[in-house]
Amino acid sequence: MIATGIQIAYLSSAALFVLALRALGQPTTARRGMQMAAFGMLVAVCATLVDQRIVSYEWLIVGLVAGGLIGYPLGMWVPMTAMPQRIAFSHAFGALAATLVGVGEYLHGFHEETLSHGQTVALGFEVFFGALTVTGSLMAFGKLQELLPGAPITFRGQNVFNLALFAAGVVCLVWLVVSPYDTAFFIAILAIGLAVGVLMVLPIGGADMPVVVSLLNSYAGLAAVATGFALDNNILIVVGALDGASGFILSMAMSKAMNRSFANVLFGAFGAETGGADAAQDGVAGEMMPIDADDAALRLAFARRVIIVPGYGLAVAQAQHQVRELADLLEKRDVDVRFAIHPVAGRMPGHMNVLLAEAGISYDKLFDMEDINERFSDADVALVIGANDVVNPAARTNRSSPIYGMPILNVQDAKSVIVLKRGRGKGFSGVENELFVSPKTSMLFGDAKQSINKLCAEVKQA
Repeated sequence: MIATGIQIAYLSSAALFVLALRALGQPTTARRGMQMAAFGMLVAVCATLVDQRIVSYEWLIVGLVAGGLIGYPLGMWVPMTAMPQRIAFSHAFGALAATLVGVGEYLHGFHEETLSHGQTVALGFEVFFGALTVTGSLMAFGKLQELLPGAPITFRGQNVFNLALFAAGVVCLVWLVVSPYDTAFFIAILAIGLAVGVLMVLPIGGADMPVVVSLLNSYAGLAAVATGFALDNNILIVVGALDGASGFILSMAMSKAMNRSFANVLFGAFGAETGGADAAQDGVAGEMMPIDADDAALRLAFARRVIIVPGYGLAVAQAQHQVRELADLLEKRDVDVRFAIHPVAGRMPGHMNVLLAEAGISYDKLFDMEDINERFSDADVALVIGANDVVNPAARTNRSSPIYGMPILNVQDAKSVIVLKRGRGKGFSGVENELFVSPKTSMLFGDAKQSINKLCAEVKQA
């Protein structure tokens, strides 16, 4: 009777997770989707707690308390601007849990002499992908938090070495299936997985971190699937499959948005110092023209249509609330204000949407690239806040540029452009931006939050 109730609860949880994913596809229903997913997880956890295989609850209570003490601050106090690295950190914890379960189950089966070939496949797969995700996520966290260099770190023959190491892990897994009680190969799988995670993320530049975080999410899902098979737990299999599939699909979609192959993201070392990048720089001629905050404010205040383009610089400055204030001031002057969102702006999928929504900006003012690009030609001013590669015309005009072919926002079509930028340096990808030296572009240098505060003050007086 209890077993039947558990399976019914798992089925209900799975249905809630599927409905949650569907709801997350639209900004207006995303909050409801998260609530359904959270409730589904609560049902699954409660059902698991009444499983007859649980003989003691002491350590479960310890884990519940510790998880709550760690999770609450991460959810409530970490700013939205730090959400990419928080997500990467969470992936590491989730993958660590799967890895430890795999290690524990293997040791239990080893001592009880109950290891089967099928169970060993699941445990080896779980530990390999779990360990890979742990170190890979920690590396991504380090790069996003700028504890590690954001630029790719490469060495000669790196891709060949990484693939050879991955192949060695697969060989060890096959051998472990043939000989389940050979612990040396199980330890080798764990060690190789940890090493592959580090070496996989090391040559990937910070500009590609959104794809990496999404891919690591997929790997964590695969590890969860393997955990489900190892523990004979249906909900883990379903949830892991949903997580793995959605993470992979999102990674592919983001690669497409950058007009780059998946292999190029993983093995291309985008952002490293190369001759191609130098060639791209050679094609940039001209000087940046600075503008004062009062002149920029006048241009905005007397415009009819303004399109605001947010980028990672907005997140770094934590200026989303100031942007909303500026937009409100302009709308009071009957200025049509819209926000142009590039699919890979920021450091995680939907980064800009999350930041602007946190500031209370209405969803109907946020436009995807496909919907807003044709409107730039009607805009009197395009206000670019901390965006770089996603507005770089070199993606269309310079075949030698590393970002050539990447879809961009048509900022250069606006009648005038104002760019808020901390300094004259290059963006995260290391590619010079032709837009910044365009005759119609004016540069407002300084911290984005301070600059927007000045713009707000001047617009009030205009």
